[in-house]
Amino acid sequence: MDLLTTLNSLLNLWRPAFCKGQAFARAKEHAYACLCGFGRKTITNLAIYLGRDQSDITADYKLYGNSKWDTSAIFDPLMNEAVKLIDDDYIPIASDDTIIHKTGKKIPFTSWRRDPMSPAFHTNLVWGLRFLQFSITMPLYNNISQTPSRAVPIRFADAPSIKKPGKKATEEEWGNYKKAIKTYNLSTIYIDNVREIRRSLDLLGYADKTIMMTTDASFCNKTCLQADISRVHSVSRCRRHIKLCFPAPSGGRRVYDKRKFTPEDIRTDDNISWKTARTFYGGEWREIRYKEVTNVLWQNGSKRRPLRAIVIAPIPYVRGGKRNYREPAFLLCTDPVCAIEKIIQYYLDHFQIEYNHRDEKSILGVGQAQVRNERSVYKQPALHVASYSALLLANIMVYKDQHHRDFGPQPCWRKDPKRNTTRALIGLLRKNLLETPERIVEIGLTPPIIAVILSKVA
Repeated sequence: MDLLTTLNSLLNLWRPAFCKGQAFARAKEHAYACLCGFGRKTITNLAIYLGRDQSDITADYKLYGNSKWDTSAIFDPLMNEAVKLIDDDYIPIASDDTIIHKTGKKIPFTSWRRDPMSPAFHTNLVWGLRFLQFSITMPLYNNISQTPSRAVPIRFADAPSIKKPGKKATEEEWGNYKKAIKTYNLSTIYIDNVREIRRSLDLLGYADKTIMMTTDASFCNKTCLQADISRVHSVSRCRRHIKLCFPAPSGGRRVYDKRKFTPEDIRTDDNISWKTARTFYGGEWREIRYKEVTNVLWQNGSKRRPLRAIVIAPIPYVRGGKRNYREPAFLLCTDPVCAIEKIIQYYLDHFQIEYNHRDEKSILGVGQAQVRNERSVYKQPALHVASYSALLLANIMVYKDQHHRDFGPQPCWRKDPKRNTTRALIGLLRKNLLETPERIVEIGLTPPIIAVILSKVA
């Protein structure tokens, strides 16, 4: 099997998500166009790439605006194939929000948001859409030496904010707004999606596996930590100055002990000894120092739910001949029995979702489609990300995410990569389409995509 055949077999798993075969065929064509196309990934450009520049392309827009398919239905088959490759009782899933820049002021759900790329001394604002992404972090280093983990997207959900009332709004409107933001915000959207993922895994036959969510500090709050979802735990990065405590001594009505301490106090406490854990980080196995305090309570956050407070020591690195140190990490974990080495490893693998965001925006052009239909605004980016997820999964299934001679020789001054890049995968996919024209019909591609993709690739 090669990359093209495997990718096509994964895309064929989308068929139950569409009521009509014609809609499924069009979605599959769009998936290949999203991956192999050139220029901006607007729906018009995708249609031109598919050879429809001399015909009506209304159906390409209706695929997202009128077609009755659910975005989770195209991610669940890919999630099923990804979980099959994980030989563990835990399924690590990283979650983070991302902003897709927009310019149109009439696009639904758009608003001004803080630019995460702005400097620390000056906050900038950008106009765009907010999405919440979930990715399974595949622990490839367990089976393959020196291969980093790979994040495979399994959800790309829209996460809009409730519109704030204007200056002339009444007190009743302000009261309704304050009530609405408590029940509908980024944290509640996150919890709803976690519950949906848990239900999907149960239906797929993975009720015996536990989900381990990894998040940053924006999801380390009372809404997320107090959510009691069966067989779902989380490890979240927290701030160093939150007030923690132990349970109060038995025999009284008090729940929280009077003595409070912070994660920073744990790091500087000489009575708590540093321990080491062997984890995969930075392309190789390393010994990382950590401290752990169990059965702690966070009165303003998790309430009576016991937590494990973990402090990871600053990791040294050399730059310019000088030894430097990164910032320490402070974690809160809700799982009382998971091995500490696994918890730290899941947290270190969380950064892989940032590579997803980079590839989706910089290479694939997710969110460049100019649409104003409310369904299209969130469905089109979701299908684009699902195509990207299928490509990564096909890469793991065929090449184990390792460099192969199929990718061609590297320049003489460049070492073989530790894993395959997205650009290399797209280049190989175009190469397969060009060099095997006799096999394209056999894998189920339609005549328009055959003729046009071959001409564009050539």
